[in-house]
Amino acid sequence: MNILSYMMEEILDPTNIIEGERYEFLLELDIDEEDELFQEEGIDARVIVSKKEDAYAIVTYFLIAKRDQSYLEFALEEDEEEEILAFCKEHILAGE
Repeated sequence: MNILSYMMEEILDPTNIIEGERYEFLLELDIDEEDELFQEEGIDARVIVSKKEDAYAIVTYFLIAKRDQSYLEFALEEDEEEEILAFCKEHILAGE
């Protein structure tokens, strides 16, 4: 899996109910043809990442088929989640 492009936006919480910071990422993924996630038209991932002090975590994510914008009912493998979190953390830090 490779990340081809991304968009990042900080999610603001004017009520201060959520501790820490939240970021939404829209990632364009390049999935290997041998992977069960592979779709010819491609896949995007919508990822919500939290940052509290120096701790980063994926709050939730959705995999989206580009063909029809439908949500896919697949889960990423642990190493894929770690790769996405590392990518997001790097870009959050670069934006600070």
